[in-house]
Amino acid sequence: MDEKPQFIITVGASAGGISALQELVVQFPEDIDAAVFIVLHLSKRGIAGLLVHRLQHLTHLPCVVASEGIPIKKGHIYVAPPDNHLLIKKDQIKISNGPEENRWRPSIDVMMRSAAVAYGERAIGIVLTGLLNDGTAGMIAIKKCGGTCLVQDPNEAEYPDMPLSVISNTEVDYCFPLSQMGFVLNDIIRTKEITGKPIPPDIAREAEIVENAVTRIDVNNSLGSQSTYACPDCGGVLTELNDNNFRRYRCYTGHVYSESELMDNQTHQMESTLWVALRMMEEKRHLLTTLTREEKHKGLKNLAADHQQRADDLAVHIENIKEIIFSVSTQKSPVLHRPV
Repeated sequence: MDEKPQFIITVGASAGGISALQELVVQFPEDIDAAVFIVLHLSKRGIAGLLVHRLQHLTHLPCVVASEGIPIKKGHIYVAPPDNHLLIKKDQIKISNGPEENRWRPSIDVMMRSAAVAYGERAIGIVLTGLLNDGTAGMIAIKKCGGTCLVQDPNEAEYPDMPLSVISNTEVDYCFPLSQMGFVLNDIIRTKEITGKPIPPDIAREAEIVENAVTRIDVNNSLGSQSTYACPDCGGVLTELNDNNFRRYRCYTGHVYSESELMDNQTHQMESTLWVALRMMEEKRHLLTTLTREEKHKGLKNLAADHQQRADDLAVHIENIKEIIFSVSTQKSPVLHRPV
């Protein structure tokens, strides 16, 4: 009996994802000619085993936490371990502790891009409920490699950002409520025509960079054009990548951001820097006030007055910095509204 699947199904979810995944897996038939891979955004200490336990109660398909080097088998469900990227190779799984993409590890984009390169037209991507836009670049890669893209109908998604981002940036093949996903998947697996579409070199190159943790500047620059921005995590120069006008930024150590993620990260860094400045100014004001008391006690009135004036000036600056911090903190990217 051939245990190798004909198709690879990659599923990405974030906020609200546990309920959506539970509704999805009950629809998989026991004889499905595919292997299923799941990335659910969890905390670094998230328990993937708990998700496996919940899903296993709902399906006869074996559910396991993915691990390094295990073979890919038909009719199995593999869940990404927390704080590790899940990469799909031809016939086996690779686990990587490489840099975060879109501030996530595991990243949906990393999983889907690797599946697109390894399985081409036989890769199927599904993006479910979630915030922001992890999964968009991965779905673009699957589409460019000839695979099939499905998204949960944003009107029913608990958090519609992720499916809306995919719909806005690439041509999806299907947009359905969760209750119809199983029927659609079975139809794709049964009727998909494989034409032998080649894998675009840029997608293959980016997948290789992630898999092998390539940090060469010239290799990174070959993917796009050098931007004017620095990586918020390591300070390296960011290369701008443009997928169907969906811009991403990759540094040569491997960090990747969408435009909105980059802007949010810059805002967080700016806010952190301002809090440091506020702390230093408050410490200096306190020191000047202490000196003022000591100088008054010694009868050094002029020096005490000078230090008191400097302390008063700093108090004004401190209040101004506070106003700037509160203003900056409101500039973070808003969550998209639920569609009607």
